[in-house]
Amino acid sequence: MPKNILNRAYSRTLTKQHKIAIAGVGALGAAALAFTAVPGNAQTVTTDAAATQQVHYADTPVKDVKGSLTDRLAGQTTKLDAVAKQQAEAKKQAAAKKAEAKKQAAAKKAAQERADKAASRSAQRPAMQMVAAKTYTNNLDGWIRQSLDIMKSKGIPGSYHGLHKNIMRESSGNPTAINDWDINAINGIPSKGLLQVIPPTFKAYHVPGTSWNIYDPVANITAAANYAADKYGTIDNVNSAY
Repeated sequence: MPKNILNRAYSRTLTKQHKIAIAGVGALGAAALAFTAVPGNAQTVTTDAAATQQVHYADTPVKDVKGSLTDRLAGQTTKLDAVAKQQAEAKKQAAAKKAEAKKQAAAKKAAQERADKAASRSAQRPAMQMVAAKTYTNNLDGWIRQSLDIMKSKGIPGSYHGLHKNIMRESSGNPTAINDWDINAINGIPSKGLLQVIPPTFKAYHVPGTSWNIYDPVANITAAANYAADKYGTIDNVNSAY
C-alpha cells in the first residue's frame, strides 16, 4: 500500500480519537467546574429550604368516606322503613276491606234469611186464613159441623150421628126450644136450646170461644157434648134424657 494513503487513513483515525478524547475532556471539565461552583454548604441550604417550605393542600377537602357510607345506609334504611309502612298500610286496608265485605255478606245473608222466613210465613198464612174463614150453613147441619170442629180442637168426643139423634129427640132441631113442664122447669131452671141444657150446666161446661148465650146453637151443642163426655164418656152414649 502506498505510504501517502496510510498516512491519510491514520490521520483520519487520529482525528476521530482526538475528537472523542477532546469531547471526554470537555465533559469532565464542565463537571468539575459545576462541582466547584456549588458552595460547600449547599447541602445545608437545600435541607433548610426543604424544612422551611410550606406544604400546600388542595382547596377541596377530602370527603369523609365513613360518613358518606353511613348516610347512604341511613337513607336506604329510611326508604325501607317507608316501604314497610306502605306495605303494612296496604295490608291493613286490605284486611279492612275484607272484613267489610264479610260483614256485608253476613248482613245480606241475614236479610235473605229474613226474607225467606217472611215468604214462608206468607205462604202459610193463606192456609191459616182459609181455616179461620171456614163457613158453615146457618141450619142444623151447619151448626152440628161447626160444633164438631170446635169439639175436635178441644178434645171433646162425639160424632155427627150422636149429636143429631139427641138434638132431634130433645128439641126437634129448634135452637129456641124451652121445656117448661119437667122438674127443672118446676124448680125454676128450665132446659133450653137444641140439647135442652139447664143454665147451671151450660155455665159449668161452657166451651171457651163460643157464645155465652144459651140459645146459641153452637154454644148449646158444645156445652151439652162437654157435659155428656164428663158424665157418660161421649154424647154418643146418650140415648134418653140426661
